[in-house]
Amino acid sequence: MKKVELTEQALNILQKRYLKKDENGNVIETPEEMFERVSESIAKIDLIYDSNANWEETKEKFYDVMVSLEFLPNSPTLMNAGRPLGQLSACFVIPIEDSLVSIFEGLKYAALIHQSGGGTGFSFSRLRPKGDIVRTTGGVASGPVSFMKVYDAATDTIKQGGVRRGANMGILRVDHPDIFEFITCKDKEGLLPNFNISVAITDKFMEAVLRDDDFELINPRNKEVVKKVKAREIFDLIVEQAWKNGEPGVVFIDEVNRKNPTPGVGEIEATNPCGEQPLLPFESCNLGSINLGKMIRSNGEKNEIDWDKLRETVHKAVHFLDNVIDANTYPLKQIEKITKANRKIGLGVMGFYDLLTLLEIPYNTQKARDIAEEIMRFILDEARNASLNLAEKRGVFPNWEKSIYKDIGLRLRNATLTTIAPTGSISIIANASSGIEPIFALAYKRKVSLGEWNEIYPLFKEALIKEGIYSDEIIEKILEKGTIQDMEEIPERIRKLFVTALDIDYEDHVLMQAAFQKYVDNAVSKTVNLRQSATKDDIKKIYLMAYELGLKGITVYRDKSRTEQVLSVEMKKEREDRTEHKVKPRPRPNITHGATIKIKTGCGNLYVTVNEDEFGICEVFSTLGKAGGCAASQTEAISRLISLALRSGVDINSIIKQLKGIRCPNPTRSEEGDFIFSCSDAIAKALEKYLGLKEGGVNFSSHNNFVIIPKSSDKESSYSGVPCPECGAPLQMVEGCLTCRVCGYSKCY
Repeated sequence: MKKVELTEQALNILQKRYLKKDENGNVIETPEEMFERVSESIAKIDLIYDSNANWEETKEKFYDVMVSLEFLPNSPTLMNAGRPLGQLSACFVIPIEDSLVSIFEGLKYAALIHQSGGGTGFSFSRLRPKGDIVRTTGGVASGPVSFMKVYDAATDTIKQGGVRRGANMGILRVDHPDIFEFITCKDKEGLLPNFNISVAITDKFMEAVLRDDDFELINPRNKEVVKKVKAREIFDLIVEQAWKNGEPGVVFIDEVNRKNPTPGVGEIEATNPCGEQPLLPFESCNLGSINLGKMIRSNGEKNEIDWDKLRETVHKAVHFLDNVIDANTYPLKQIEKITKANRKIGLGVMGFYDLLTLLEIPYNTQKARDIAEEIMRFILDEARNASLNLAEKRGVFPNWEKSIYKDIGLRLRNATLTTIAPTGSISIIANASSGIEPIFALAYKRKVSLGEWNEIYPLFKEALIKEGIYSDEIIEKILEKGTIQDMEEIPERIRKLFVTALDIDYEDHVLMQAAFQKYVDNAVSKTVNLRQSATKDDIKKIYLMAYELGLKGITVYRDKSRTEQVLSVEMKKEREDRTEHKVKPRPRPNITHGATIKIKTGCGNLYVTVNEDEFGICEVFSTLGKAGGCAASQTEAISRLISLALRSGVDINSIIKQLKGIRCPNPTRSEEGDFIFSCSDAIAKALEKYLGLKEGGVNFSSHNNFVIIPKSSDKESSYSGVPCPECGAPLQMVEGCLTCRVCGYSKCY
């Protein structure tokens, strides 16, 4: 059995999330055994179509291409193939109709999918707007965003298959009356943490933006115009929020449907959580990626693309992914039916930056974009050839008669063949750069319980050693600066070659995505990473550029615009600020002033007293009205620790962020209708309300007892970035997902 060469990070993530474990949590499978398990399970599908098929030979081909890290399928396939769960797809779209039954059926379906290891996308565009009539009850509708909160809360309780975190995409059409509420529904960090959100942008809207016209908002229940607004008002709000925290993204929904391969089956309304897979209602898709860094051969002193190897790998991958459709155990019958009717697969790439580096081509150049087009055209052509071959033996996909391929006589086995996915975890396993993204940092500091050391992009380290300039001092300088572009001690050709995500102008990011999209059936997962200094006008130009270039969607992220920061190079001053030192809280003052806020919790009424001195908020007391014992002692303990933290200089917003959203088995609603998940959550919300009153001009020195509780403040808090919560290494933002390149932790927003 051929052995796989893995990095320490790859082995760690496999042991943690992919390899079989016994009932005590002990790993009982090697990486080679995992690949053998997967290859055998997928290869045996050949027997469905030919009882005399040499499936052992197919198994060997599948095993070799995976163990060589030349191709890897999406994570659910590696985790579940040949095991009882058997759910192998990553992407699902669940339809939601305008009824309570459909809404909560969708929630049930999403829970089953998350439990099995998949991610879900939803369009909430069919739901009637907030305040609209509900004839069956005589009441009024609460609107799409309210139900998104229900979905988010449910997702929060389910880890995907026990090894992957729940992830959703929420989409709303730009002409929905609740579009303003939707665009700002993640205005405050920590809201809807299990959702990425995207606005479905229409051609009509973009034309109105370009002409500065009014735009109609239409009630989906009766198709009546609710009101007209300036298109640029909506557009500017999308830009404002994207500049502020990276969301919402945009999906050019008309362009998506222009490229819909099966228009006779239905209209596409939603995508998977990272946006690269537009899907019909109940449709699923299985993905896989070719490691382009392995598609290189030496030609004297130069490297070149090994086209023969790439062709062979594409054909193996298409065969593999088509087999996955039949090997799959589907969480719902509806999903199985349409997935097998369209047989969509999504073959993509990873290691594109690695390939460019090996070819000595800078990422932000026309030559790099030419290479991107050439490679993706080749992959699509060969994928179609492979699909044609499969169709001759197994038949075209059942919905072929309703597809765009019927008119041109292209008898394919699969309705779609290519996709560019983020490849977060599998690129770590393959030791490859992620998807088609540039790398985020050439060097960063890795921190674990055993100590800390510098991680350096291997090809960059090789270049410095070859140049004779590698040293600890130069690496420390790179860690401080975060870029090599102004380091004159490094030769110019190396500086030009090793550009990082934040070195690259936004035009080059968008043009690279467009280069790949030309030859991708589905869509492209890519983030336009922006420097912190990027302006809202920059984001406007990105959206307009993406629309003009025919992209299916676009996502931006401005550096340091979120608390749970993307991969962040550690600066010297920040390290000095975090040097260990003892902090003593200032003494409690003799005289304070403040207010007491009453909040209903599942344990009874909670009374939270917030007091200030001349330096600001200095203490918090919490008392449960009807409960005693453990609950009361815990709230008292929490309040004492908050008080110590406040008098030690800890920002109150950081305290709120830590407590807000903590759940207990007995959640309830407050008098105002807000969910109160626990006493800790209640204390956080009381602090928010107190701050809201202060911002509203209330003078607490004139209040002795209780205050009337207003709506909480929407003022944005400012935080510094944080590392991976599991291992301390830096996180990287890829298409709305935070991914750790060390331990494989990921979380989609």
